[in-house]
Amino acid sequence: MNDSLTLDTAEASRNENVETAREASSIELHGLHKRFGRHTVALNGVDLTIEAGEFFTLLGPSGCGKTTLLRILAGLEEADDGRLAIGGKDITEVPPHKRSVNTVFQSYALFPHLSVRENLAFGLKMRGLPPVEREARVAKIAEFIKLGDLVARRIDQLSGGQRQRIALARALVNEPDVLLLDEPLSALDAGLRSQLQVELLRVQKRLGMTFVFVTHDQQEAMVMSDRIAVLNGGVIQQVGPPREVYEHPVNAFVARFMGHDNLYPITARQGNRLTTPLGELVADQAGEGDLLLIRPETLDLLPGEVAGDNHLLAVVNERLYRGSHAEYRLEVGAGTLQATLNNRGRHLPEVGDRVTVTVAPDDLVTLSE
Repeated sequence: MNDSLTLDTAEASRNENVETAREASSIELHGLHKRFGRHTVALNGVDLTIEAGEFFTLLGPSGCGKTTLLRILAGLEEADDGRLAIGGKDITEVPPHKRSVNTVFQSYALFPHLSVRENLAFGLKMRGLPPVEREARVAKIAEFIKLGDLVARRIDQLSGGQRQRIALARALVNEPDVLLLDEPLSALDAGLRSQLQVELLRVQKRLGMTFVFVTHDQQEAMVMSDRIAVLNGGVIQQVGPPREVYEHPVNAFVARFMGHDNLYPITARQGNRLTTPLGELVADQAGEGDLLLIRPETLDLLPGEVAGDNHLLAVVNERLYRGSHAEYRLEVGAGTLQATLNNRGRHLPEVGDRVTVTVAPDDLVTLSE
């Protein structure tokens, strides 16, 4: 699926009218600490507020603490210290079966020997709901998730995408205040994953429910989230909307994790003129940071040598053609630079060409290591 189409569709989904059947719940975390053994710190003083009705994503590499945080929300792990509230109610000591929280796991955790209908009704049966009400809820959620005639099939007769829908429906049929999702799309192929990202976002906006989503995939987080928290070493590095986190990372870890390789030390500065291994550049947003970030999509390449501010002479070392765009690796001054150009019928430079790299001053960002 085309990435720009997926992003546009996801943005439209975020703007749909919300069909809220119940009031959404906020989440508040205060001073959460968690250690496994004597030396492994999973969470180190996490403070976080998730707004009611928000699609909130915990993003970070393996071992950063995001899944531990999700399990504490679910009641499957206990924090060593700190408090947790949902909808303004302290649930720190509340056992998992008494929390109005449901979880969709990476493995889906479906019962293969039961039909789809029986899987959907299982949690309702354990809660003691009468058969008539169980059937009504199952029928309602099956229609909402568009399961069609799948309800009579066995789980082992379903595809991966169908199983993901069933796992989501089984969690939603219990009408929780908060839905937790632990990398539920990671086992799917790229095309199906893109499709279900948008479907999941649409379901969340139609319900108006608070979703907390865990992933290590930056693109997935940016497509689906109202806000993102980037974690590393059990500490939240940055919280903000996807565009803010991507375009204005607060430090080098966030920048690199969001896929930015164009990071250069600032060796000298005179006002907004910055000296880097690439050469001298003018930055409108020249803060106090000691690193300069240049996003590859903000660059343009001009044929030959062109003089001017933020014009750097370069040689094309590598070109990767990717259909809708081309990725370049350039030799610039004493460094290398990566650039991305769209393919709107333009002439694309070849390997070995001498070109001039240009970037607007307001596209340069300074940050700290």
